[in-house]
Amino acid sequence: MAGDSANQLLKPQNLTVKDQDGNERNYIISRFPATVGREMLCQYPITALPKVGDYPANEGLMLKLMSYVAVPTKMGVGAPLRLTTQALVNNHVPDGETLMTIEKEMLTYNTSFFLRGKTLTFFDAIMQNVTKKIIETLTVSLQQSSTLAKPPSKN
Repeated sequence: MAGDSANQLLKPQNLTVKDQDGNERNYIISRFPATVGREMLCQYPITALPKVGDYPANEGLMLKLMSYVAVPTKMGVGAPLRLTTQALVNNHVPDGETLMTIEKEMLTYNTSFFLRGKTLTFFDAIMQNVTKKIIETLTVSLQQSSTLAKPPSKN
């Protein structure tokens, strides 16, 4: 990373996370470049919604997000190791809970509206819109499937 500005972490910040076993893990989180930040803001929340989202797309975004996370090297010698692949993420993040904590911290560090409780407001608004669209779609579908092919009998 030294000397290669395209590969450097932007505004790195140390993060300590306790894994499921209570062990402290050290990571270095960073800011996204502008275009990656926009992609995360536009796609991350929507692709993560249960039953509505797109898990493969969300997984791809998670891997992209994690490429802006690094682990310090042993004894602090050399550049931190960025978690740029699924294998590196799996080797340095011990469990899903720790991974989701890092993801939340990255989103909080990179966006102002994830701060001060605004995350819930943001996701509530998304859920209200998604719920409204689902109800509209199901209502139309129910009406179409309920129409009779032939008139009712006069018996």
